[in-house]
Amino acid sequence: MSNIQISPLDAYNEEWLSHARPSDWQNPTPDGRYNLLVIGGGSAGLVCAAGAAGVGAKVALVEKAYLGGDCLNVGCVPSKTILRTAKAVGDIRRAARFGVHVPAGVTVDFTAVMERMRKVRADISHHDSAYRFRDAGIDVFLGDGQFTGPDAFAIDGKTIRFKKAVIATGSRPAFIPIPGLAAAGYLTNESIFFQLTELPPRLAVIGAGPIGAELAQAFRRFGSQVTLFDVLPQVLGREDEEAADVVGWALSEDGIALRLGVEIQEIVTRGEDKVVRFVQDGEERETAVTHILLAVGRAPNVEGLNLEAAHVAYHKKGVQINDNLQTTNPNIFAAGDVALKYQFTHTADAAARIVVQNALFLGRKKFSALTIPWVTYTDPEVAHVGLYPRDAADHGLAIDTYTTYLKDTDRGRADGETEGFVKVHVKKGTDTILGATIVAPHAGEMISEITLAMVAGTGLGKLTQVIHPYPTQAEAIRKTADAWNRTRLTPAVAGLFDRWLSWTR
Repeated sequence: MSNIQISPLDAYNEEWLSHARPSDWQNPTPDGRYNLLVIGGGSAGLVCAAGAAGVGAKVALVEKAYLGGDCLNVGCVPSKTILRTAKAVGDIRRAARFGVHVPAGVTVDFTAVMERMRKVRADISHHDSAYRFRDAGIDVFLGDGQFTGPDAFAIDGKTIRFKKAVIATGSRPAFIPIPGLAAAGYLTNESIFFQLTELPPRLAVIGAGPIGAELAQAFRRFGSQVTLFDVLPQVLGREDEEAADVVGWALSEDGIALRLGVEIQEIVTRGEDKVVRFVQDGEERETAVTHILLAVGRAPNVEGLNLEAAHVAYHKKGVQINDNLQTTNPNIFAAGDVALKYQFTHTADAAARIVVQNALFLGRKKFSALTIPWVTYTDPEVAHVGLYPRDAADHGLAIDTYTTYLKDTDRGRADGETEGFVKVHVKKGTDTILGATIVAPHAGEMISEITLAMVAGTGLGKLTQVIHPYPTQAEAIRKTADAWNRTRLTPAVAGLFDRWLSWTR
């Protein structure tokens, strides 16, 4: 995360900074050899540090920018805070279908929206405070440092010696070299939450992945004219195609102009406008906007660490690790966005717990043993766990798929929330759950039931026995399990039942 200028320096940002990077902080003097050096104070690093200190280890924690990492500062916390406002706007604009009329329409106070975001971030920053970790017995070092050997790390001219270390330096917004983009200027998820104070009148979002789709929808509901670009032919390009279709429909309903399957040729400045020139269906087109948000993925933070001195190998996707999260230096581990394919806060947390066990207690915990769900927080949400059909095909696994649509649940009809579904993939001929996708207003709250079943080794058949309160949208999970159960009623079984019931009448 870059040290970009913070604006405005109001009471909330000052409170946040007092925890994330206190201006008067004095780094301690390194005290002998540490059981664990943690490099990076984001989700993975903080869990490693707290977990190790909690079992009595001597821990040093180094953070280059702001404690809390992307999640607290420019990711989960600020984005989900403003998405809550965006959802409220959507609910109000749809109120007429429920017989509720808002004659004056919806007015969004963008200044108040961002002020609330800063307040929530400041409130939560107490959990990640430098003082809190210092009081837990951890030596906290704020500043830029690098490895000087396989068991040494230097910061502020001081050398930290360690027995084990974990690299948890996270990631940053990726950049793609579109001609004219850098000269025209652009926003990222960092600058939006660190600097943006006025609503962009006309916004181009480049990248229709989770970050791009979420923020495009939010800013459209706040009042920006939004155009969403992607080189792929669907939003959420890696997601289930049917799920992407629902989200694409929702974004269009909000008034977002979707420019999918396009090639952006250049950005040119024309007066106060930034003009995006692109090719779609073989035709050259252009869109003039006032602001551009670049949301094309993440790049791992491996630069400046002098990993070569530590004998740690890395590549363009991050630090090289094995299934135990060890790097090519067996005494140095890596966790979080800097090394993992699944770049989520909850994945970083889970990986950090593995690191503590493996680094300090000779553990052999494997990252591949984890079952990892994730959620895209558009409206409706998309939640997924396990394999997609394409993954199953890559593994040579034949699958059966069972789907229940929200329109076929009574709660979905009552809520007027019928655009969504529960889709579960099982190993062919069995009830073994391999993966699932849920599209629903609260899909993220629903996916854990299926995740738990997968972790526990519970088949889809067992979910037919789980009583779901009526009416809930989560009933769609039981209905999907019932769909699997009905496949057991083969003609042969039906014939046996018929004969039995005739005989017992």
